[in-house]
Amino acid sequence: MDNVFTILILVAIAAVAVTLGFGIYSLFRGGAYAKSNSNRLMRLRVLLQAVAVVLLMVGLWWKSTQGA
Repeated sequence: MDNVFTILILVAIAAVAVTLGFGIYSLFRGGAYAKSNSNRLMRLRVLLQAVAVVLLMVGLWWKSTQGA
């Protein structure tokens, strides 16, 4: 089960990084593209960060209860 949490946490962190990259690209591109995408991408990034933090907390709790 430890490997499952490790993989899920890494996937969540990668998703946050990719979303952040797209959001920054959207801001630099500007114009109508930025107006329609940058706010949505930053909200998605915050949501993905929350998921990553929850996964980290659950993983830490799991390790503490399993005696690892």
